[in-house]
Amino acid sequence: MLFSSITFLYYFLPCTGILYFAVPKRGRNMVLLAASLVFYGWGEPRFLIFMILAILGGYLSGRLIGACGQNRKAARAVLAVFSVLCLGMLAVCKYAGFLIENFNRITGLSVPLLRIALPIGISFYTFQILSYVIDVYRNTVPVQNSLISLGTYISMFPQLIAGPIVRYADLAQELEKRTCSFEEAAAGIRHFAAGLSKKVLLANTLGELAEFCRGSAGPTVLSAWIYAAAFTLQIYFDFSGYSDMAIGLGRIFGFHFRENFRYPYTASSMTDFWRRWHISLGTWFRDYLYIPLGGSRVPKARWIFNLLVVWAATGLWHGAAWNFVLWGLFYAALLAAEKLWLGKILEKRKIAAHIYVILAAVLGFVLFNAVSLAEAADTFRAMFGLAGLPGAGADSLYALRSYGPLLLTAALGATPLPARLWARLSVGRTGKMVCAAAEPAAAALLLLVCTAFLVDGSFNPFLYFRF
Repeated sequence: MLFSSITFLYYFLPCTGILYFAVPKRGRNMVLLAASLVFYGWGEPRFLIFMILAILGGYLSGRLIGACGQNRKAARAVLAVFSVLCLGMLAVCKYAGFLIENFNRITGLSVPLLRIALPIGISFYTFQILSYVIDVYRNTVPVQNSLISLGTYISMFPQLIAGPIVRYADLAQELEKRTCSFEEAAAGIRHFAAGLSKKVLLANTLGELAEFCRGSAGPTVLSAWIYAAAFTLQIYFDFSGYSDMAIGLGRIFGFHFRENFRYPYTASSMTDFWRRWHISLGTWFRDYLYIPLGGSRVPKARWIFNLLVVWAATGLWHGAAWNFVLWGLFYAALLAAEKLWLGKILEKRKIAAHIYVILAAVLGFVLFNAVSLAEAADTFRAMFGLAGLPGAGADSLYALRSYGPLLLTAALGATPLPARLWARLSVGRTGKMVCAAAEPAAAALLLLVCTAFLVDGSFNPFLYFRF
């Protein structure tokens, strides 16, 4: 079930909300857990088995580690066994085909592929469960003795299938006691409406443009650049829109998730970019992989090794293909260069730094979205005039004329400019009164427009569902 679907917006969410607020507070976790399992199993009920096993495994492991008390050796053994089982389930579902395929290429054998369907969101909820069990082992969070409460945390539908990756420590208190109010629900609806608009009005239309240029019968240098720019903006509005919807839904039900994006395309370096893009994933790898490996407080050679491991893992987390691995290593190389020497140059040349960030992001996402390394190489050659293509053609000029305003609007929307303009309008008593009245009206209008687009259109993918 998609957030950007009529079924979710006008059937599932209202019914869940009515039931959630109708029951006593002590029963709300049960309602949310049941609704989340229905939400997850809506399209593929068989995938519920993975979710239920993950919940039970995390619950039992946390309880066992808590029961070990001061016996750190026993607790470490429980953590090791659970980590192997949890990551093993993810590896079999997501990476078995990739590993067997590459094994066959290297050895010349023909080991049959497993052809296992990837459960939606397994990468996200696997990382959430692991963070909980690891934090229990580290004694940074208490053991959750309620299976219902832990199951609610792991399966919570607002952020279940595409993040953000929420830490148990951030929700531990709200799982036991939270305040739901009309003001918070209204703020959540506005946040959700903004995220839905990002997804439906911008990301979906940018996706249509990207597919048009990517499949053009008359490819040109211009069409290659339009494709690259459109996809770079599409993936931002797709994923940040989903994160905004998740944050908004969380507020409706009394939970507060942290922001997952902070205008990454305004960054002044790739180091800064990755502090702003998919923040929950970046901090997860930092806290549970990079720092345990030694972080940056090690000899230079070991630090570079740590960086390569973390970014290769980040690439593989996004997908089981070599283009994702190279995508991660590409950014590892840039981050290492910035730490060693490039960062000082970028600090002195602000405009050049922003151009560098945008170019690095565009090239990275071309590699990210490629079906194969060969396709990525072809696109790069086309972009830089090395494929023998004309500079422009009828299709590319038509796309530029037709979608130019959209690209400009999306580019401006990816900056803090709209928020700053709204903040300026909100200054003073009159401004505050006007904006207070305009916000709910704007949210209602956006929901109506998005509904019209959803009823009329069919192009409505969520890019991060593949992860």
